[in-house]
Amino acid sequence: MNVAEQLVQQLVDAGVRRIYGIVGDSLNPIVEAVRKTGGSAKGGIDWVHVRHEEAAAFSAAAEAQLTGELAVCAGSCGPGNMHLINGLYDAHRSGAPVLAIASHIPSVQIGSDFFQETHPDRLFTECASYCELISTAQQAPRVINSAIRHASALDDVAVITISSDVSGAKAVAPTPVYVPARRAVIAPNPDDLTQLVKLLNDSKKVAIFAGLGVEGAHDEVIALADKLKAPIGHSLRGKDFIQYDNPFDVGMTGLLGYGAAAEGMKDADVLLLLGTDFPYNQFLPDTLTVQVDSHPEKLGRRTDVSFPVQADVKPLVEALLPLVKEHDDKFLKATVKRHARIMNAPVGSYTRNVEHMKPIHPEYVAHVLNEVADKDAIFTADTGMCNVWTARYIDPLGTRRLIGSFKHGSMANALPMAIGAQVSHPGRQVISVSGDGGLSMLLGELVTARMHNLPVKVVVFNNSTLGMVKLEQYVGGLPDFGTDVHDVNYAGVAAAMGFHSRRVDDAKDIREALTEALQADGPALVEVLTDPNALSLPPEIKGEMLIGFATAMSKVVFNRGAGEVVSMATSNMRNIPRP
Repeated sequence: MNVAEQLVQQLVDAGVRRIYGIVGDSLNPIVEAVRKTGGSAKGGIDWVHVRHEEAAAFSAAAEAQLTGELAVCAGSCGPGNMHLINGLYDAHRSGAPVLAIASHIPSVQIGSDFFQETHPDRLFTECASYCELISTAQQAPRVINSAIRHASALDDVAVITISSDVSGAKAVAPTPVYVPARRAVIAPNPDDLTQLVKLLNDSKKVAIFAGLGVEGAHDEVIALADKLKAPIGHSLRGKDFIQYDNPFDVGMTGLLGYGAAAEGMKDADVLLLLGTDFPYNQFLPDTLTVQVDSHPEKLGRRTDVSFPVQADVKPLVEALLPLVKEHDDKFLKATVKRHARIMNAPVGSYTRNVEHMKPIHPEYVAHVLNEVADKDAIFTADTGMCNVWTARYIDPLGTRRLIGSFKHGSMANALPMAIGAQVSHPGRQVISVSGDGGLSMLLGELVTARMHNLPVKVVVFNNSTLGMVKLEQYVGGLPDFGTDVHDVNYAGVAAAMGFHSRRVDDAKDIREALTEALQADGPALVEVLTDPNALSLPPEIKGEMLIGFATAMSKVVFNRGAGEVVSMATSNMRNIPRP
């Protein structure tokens, strides 16, 4: 075999079943090696042809996040593999095990300013835990094995750079035997456990804030909350793993948040951060804080932590359960009651008796989508307002998944992530919740979905504006500028590509349109024309936000008239959090 065939065999041995990418001359030996495997149906590897390498990286990242297994993407030399970088940054920050193959110019030409010359082994170092250049056939299998190990063990990105002359050369070194390693379980230090038990038993009001690290520990965390009588708030990435079947749920904090999570954390004597690296310190209170994380370098980097504990969440909570005392439930009852009132008023207000309203409220669209989607659907959400509506209105149920660019915050992630989700989960309903801005940025990936006949369902919230950016400008005291775009008929574009498609401008038609699309064979797109003035207001509004908003509104009045401000107030009045 040649080095490319050896590389592909190593990927097969590691459980890889597909590579996302675009073919190109420097990749040809590797693409040919993939072809020779006969595809995943014959125990080999499929080539998933996308329209942009950024989409290849996003697709691989989605597959890796959903399966927990290694996923692979590839790009040809120069611009081809440089296009991977944004999706790889997202995978790196999301903790997704992704291997990227960055093909290179002929090795003899490196350093001569050759056509398409870049240095991938340098370019990707900031978004990868392992990034190496393969220079010889003798070196290749060890580097490939190391890259697979790094990505799989560290849940991170690994990048291998290889020239076509090297990948086409005869393999001369033996192929390493690949045996996957089991993930270690990190138990708490006994001294930490003793001190934490005393702290919790001496406290009266404990609140829990849960993140991605509670995956696999849902029942244990609920049992702990029951003993401590602790309300449970969650981060967006923790939503899937703790919100369902949770009588202690008080919502989410942050700019995208809802419910009583922010107030519950602030009113507690002790805040217990479980498996979360929530980045927005302005939404974390000065409360005495305990942080539990398997990665010690994350402890205390967001807020002052009085008690840092390195451990996996599940073994720590299992150790705590028999040792902590039953707490009084006054704090819990008050916080849960406040949460119910908030959810019934501002968060629920846009989902009741709105079928006759125009423009369509985006909250209502998300609410209906939540009702008609499968109980095990996979949702991918674009950054911005789509993050907000999915966070607030899509119920995880313990069987659904919601992923997005939640730490990197990239536009255009939803559709390519949906492609990766659908390819790797052919029997599941996959729904891309796309904004018109995000969809238009990687619009070509609709061709990818149609080409592979993937039954991806795309729900486009078309408000012809960058809604989250507009809100950021208002809060900063600035009038909105550069956020509006002309109307585009995305349903018409999708229809021309062979999608089942429909454009909806009347709320009464939403349920029918979504139901038809979800039941359609093959890819489908529903475009909903939503209110451009509907803004996402956080659960806790601070004085500086109000000052900034008022300043911005005065500028809008002077520049564009009071009518626009009145329209915006009418759209959002019922969405203002109430005490």
